Amino acid sequence: MERVSTNRCFGGEQGVYKHASAATGTEMTFSVFVPPHEPGAKLPVVWYLSGLTCTHANVTEKGEFRRICAELGLIFVAPDTSPRGEGVPDDPAGAYDFGLGAGFYVDATQAPFDRHYRMWSYVTEELPALIAENFPVDSARQSIMGHSMGGHGALTIALRSPDRYASVSAFAPIVAPSQVPWGEKALTGYLGEDRALWRRHDAVALIEDGARVAELLVDQGTADPFLTQELRPELLEHACKAAGINLMLNLREGYDHSYYFISTFMADHLRWHAARLGKD
Repeated sequence: MERVSTNRCFGGEQGVYKHASAATGTEMTFSVFVPPHEPGAKLPVVWYLSGLTCTHANVTEKGEFRRICAELGLIFVAPDTSPRGEGVPDDPAGAYDFGLGAGFYVDATQAPFDRHYRMWSYVTEELPALIAENFPVDSARQSIMGHSMGGHGALTIALRSPDRYASVSAFAPIVAPSQVPWGEKALTGYLGEDRALWRRHDAVALIEDGARVAELLVDQGTADPFLTQELRPELLEHACKAAGINLMLNLREGYDHSYYFISTFMADHLRWHAARLGKD
């Protein structure tokens, strides 16, 4: 692991790091904020998964999470959204919603993407092991959250590993990728035409198929331009109601899809996670 930069902030340290990933076969970059803490202390960790077109830098620079993480004693980790580098295939047409910046947190099975696009393994296995080895993390206390495509990732990861994460939340998540254009394009390209295989990467389908968490927190802006076509929170609402999952769906009047929206409610989400991470 190589340190790219570190900066003192709110008594803690914001770092950016890179390493050679075995999962993706590329160099990967991620950011970590470590709050002030006593020597030898082990701290809970919140994983943040970003959306389409993003890298680790978007939330690191615009998420406004450090003050509250310092107050609550939370480590905040933000990985990239896809592999990058020479030889990594992109969308053939150069579109923003597939390929570079759009890994969709799956392990691709379709050529040529299967060689590098293994973001599920990266964010659930390789990166957590690297973080635990190099930072003062209490691996028994983890939560996960994300935005848009990263909200999809956070929801599906938590639903498939409910005992691993104390809590899960999302901003404007893609809740049912099997039913919307962004998801149909990505899941076809990465996983192939068999829609039955998509269900393990679709939060609504996972819930319909029996996956459970106790509760979910979702914030969604009502002025989000992707609300009705790509995000469709009502599908998650219906699935959670049928499954008996406590969904706290906050429709935020006038807010859009941007980090102006995310930064406004970031503290609410982190406080919500901290309350659950504190449970023994």
